[in-house]
Amino acid sequence: MNLDENQNRVAGIWFALLAYTAWGFLPLFWKTLQEVPAWEILAHRIVWSLVFVAVVLMINGGWRRFGKFLSHGKTVGVTLISGVLISLNWVTYIWAVNSDHVVEASLGYYMTPLFNVLLGVVVLKERLNFWQMVSFVMAGIGVAILTIHYGSLPWVALVLTFTFGLYGLVKKTVQVDSVMALALETLLVTPAALFYLGLLHSQGNGVFLGSMSLTLLLMAAGVATAAPLLFFSMAAKRIPLSMIGFFQYLAPSISLVLGVFWFHEPFTLAHLFSFGFIWVGLILYTFSHHRRLVRLQPGRFKQQEHV
Repeated sequence: MNLDENQNRVAGIWFALLAYTAWGFLPLFWKTLQEVPAWEILAHRIVWSLVFVAVVLMINGGWRRFGKFLSHGKTVGVTLISGVLISLNWVTYIWAVNSDHVVEASLGYYMTPLFNVLLGVVVLKERLNFWQMVSFVMAGIGVAILTIHYGSLPWVALVLTFTFGLYGLVKKTVQVDSVMALALETLLVTPAALFYLGLLHSQGNGVFLGSMSLTLLLMAAGVATAAPLLFFSMAAKRIPLSMIGFFQYLAPSISLVLGVFWFHEPFTLAHLFSFGFIWVGLILYTFSHHRRLVRLQPGRFKQQEHV
């Protein structure tokens, strides 16, 4: 590996760290909007994300490609579905944070990679190896422990898992980079968001412009949403997705720490056992997946190991 490639890889690692660290600390931002209903925050998040990404696309010339994507009916239809799924994921996460369910929300994002395995088997007809099957069973035991402990399913975690997993599956059918995808998704759901905000304000219930601090925070939701995606997009161009996969557990880990030690949410013995099973499942899945990649690309990985 030459010096330029090495510098490019180091930059990619830093961008990945920035992206997942920003996602991990997002609960601190949503807590500043705790007095605003989750659906109202979601509507502003959609609108201001579109505004922010539009500025980015104007700067980097992405608008030329934007029109091309909009001219394809399949792309628009698939993107609308992904926009609805990510909106449901966002509003669930915002509600969870502001209703003191940060720990359960982090559980949802820990489970997402394993739910993706299930989707791969059911929808894409992929086959699991032994350790991947074990990892999925371990995650199921973890969910069962919390369900038995509380007498009900951990619905916040499950909704976050299902919506984000399905969102990723839908996005596989259209090859669009992260920033362009966010622009398309927010554009298609913005009419509904604007209608909802208009209805709120017509009834005198909207908080926008009522308080300068809340107004600025709602506008900043666009930056809080799009900036990590920009970092992720820059990371994905510089390092393999298999390497990025190791960073994906950083965000829920930061959120879990915030939930327990900053927001003082309960973390009982049942939580410990539940998370423990899921963590073990993730470790088994991650390393079994990594070993498969090494077997598929032996020359490439050997070269990297000697750098």
